[in-house]
Amino acid sequence: MSAPTIGIARPRNLERLPDYETSIRRAGGNVVVVDVHREDPTSALEVLNGLLLTGGADVDPELYGERQSRAVHPAKRHRDLFEIAIARLAIERDVPLFAICRGAQILNVALGGNLLQDIPTEIESALPHKIEEPLAEFAHEVNVVDGSLLRRSMNGVLPNQGCRVNSRHHQAVKRLGEGLVVSARAPDGVIEAIEHTGAHFCLGVQWHPENFWHTGEFRSLFEAFVQACN
Repeated sequence: MSAPTIGIARPRNLERLPDYETSIRRAGGNVVVVDVHREDPTSALEVLNGLLLTGGADVDPELYGERQSRAVHPAKRHRDLFEIAIARLAIERDVPLFAICRGAQILNVALGGNLLQDIPTEIESALPHKIEEPLAEFAHEVNVVDGSLLRRSMNGVLPNQGCRVNSRHHQAVKRLGEGLVVSARAPDGVIEAIEHTGAHFCLGVQWHPENFWHTGEFRSLFEAFVQACN
């Protein structure tokens, strides 16, 4: 069986791209970078066996019907619109989708959900969720839901319900989009992972598992994704 072709949405910071690429290749997938500036969602998805949405700047609150708070620093509007469109297409066509950090937020907005615009100002006693360096440093634990796709994808890696993760976000999923359920939360209640109940594989995580490719803590997540793409 040939390796599946995984499209990685081009991140704003290209220095972060190699971690995504390496994680997919080590799990057995081929990589194509999907560039919002040169492609349209329909044609881009036609040649892919799976889609990976990457991290980056904030999603424009206007796209989920809210006014922008002072703490929000939106990405370019065309990136938001492109990634929302290709996420919807992937779900409609049941193309496996793995969404990381901003990608999980895009997934939620694409399905009609909204976001916490700024965790520190909206949640009292919130844990630190924005720790920039080092990239592969554990920040806090998440509690993974039994029976979830996330838990199945990390089978044998989770000795109990807890899982330590890194963290580089000040926003998070608030109201869930249609068809989505929570598969992990931080101890402060912040949603850390979501998944689509009607899809073959549709998972969004708020942390950055790709940063651990050299130590392998989250390799099983990428292996489950690539296997689904086969």
